[in-house]
Amino acid sequence: MKSPKTLRLILLFVLGGLVACAQEPKITPELLKTWYKQFPDADTDKDGALNEEEARIYYAKMQAAAIAANKTPAPTLTDVSYGPDARNVLDFWRASSEHPTPVLVYIHGGGFFMGSKADVRASRLVQQSLAAGVSVASISYRYLSPAVPLQDVLRDCARAVQFLRSQAAELKIDKTRIASCGSSAGAGTSMWLAFHPDMADPSNPDPVLRESTRLTCAVSWDGQFTYDMPQWAKYFGADNRQRYGGIYNSPGIYGLKSNEEVDGPVGQKLRAECDFYAMISADDPPVYLGCGLKTSGITDLNQYLHDPKHTQLLYDRCREQGVHAVAKIPALNILPAAGEPPYGEVFMFKYLTAGLPAPVVPGAK
Repeated sequence: MKSPKTLRLILLFVLGGLVACAQEPKITPELLKTWYKQFPDADTDKDGALNEEEARIYYAKMQAAAIAANKTPAPTLTDVSYGPDARNVLDFWRASSEHPTPVLVYIHGGGFFMGSKADVRASRLVQQSLAAGVSVASISYRYLSPAVPLQDVLRDCARAVQFLRSQAAELKIDKTRIASCGSSAGAGTSMWLAFHPDMADPSNPDPVLRESTRLTCAVSWDGQFTYDMPQWAKYFGADNRQRYGGIYNSPGIYGLKSNEEVDGPVGQKLRAECDFYAMISADDPPVYLGCGLKTSGITDLNQYLHDPKHTQLLYDRCREQGVHAVAKIPALNILPAAGEPPYGEVFMFKYLTAGLPAPVVPGAK
């Protein structure tokens, strides 16, 4: 049986992207047959076919089971508003400490159309972080829509980091020790935060936006190499971009109306704002780049969005620019060097807690 994460990767494009952008979802008989073969348990009426409602119900059921199995503790604070939109909220888990703690910002995946801050509870990341003396903030952000282009979604996530810094005293966190991580869209956004020049605006009337967006380190799991979408054709082929790009090829992703605008001065500026690959420079924080797909080569939508080559492109660029990067890409025989953290969680805790005393675990002897 496939995991909720795998199911989301398959569903996000059709059930999320096309619906969210007010287009008719083009669910072909071939696609439904493919889903049925991969997730036969989702066919609840046992009619030998899978429909959209069954797929959504199946995903929700699997996610709920994963959350229950992990027994993630309840957040210290829930639905904390970090911005003006209803989805600008975060959950916060405070690590036990007499001193300000580092904080890990978790950014959920879902193609910018699905997912929520609750997704972190389907993993053991919260428990691992708290045991390491690291507090956790899991954020939700606005979904892509005709009124919310990609660059605004990314800015939501930057604002969440700035908000945490603005509330450092109240949350008892160390604003000099903040990391970001996520998978898929959350991975790309974490890289965008890591490589983007500091967005602090000291003269802004909003005190949140006066804070820095820079990170101590960042982790990408199964992420993309850039959100300048036309560049994908260069590395993955124009045919594959045409076949699998879907709404991500639309000018609307940047809030534009035509491909001419995308290629023109305004579009080039907006694309550059989303092109974290081009932003990489020697003063950026260390990053961990992981990809779990077993093969490289575009064969379907999931592979197009998460192919190991995405991760390799970032890894190679980091090394060219002098940014410390640890990569784990088994499909391309790229593994952490001896002595380097083998997992993203270990990598983050190494940098977040460097020089701090060992955490005191409540109840430990």
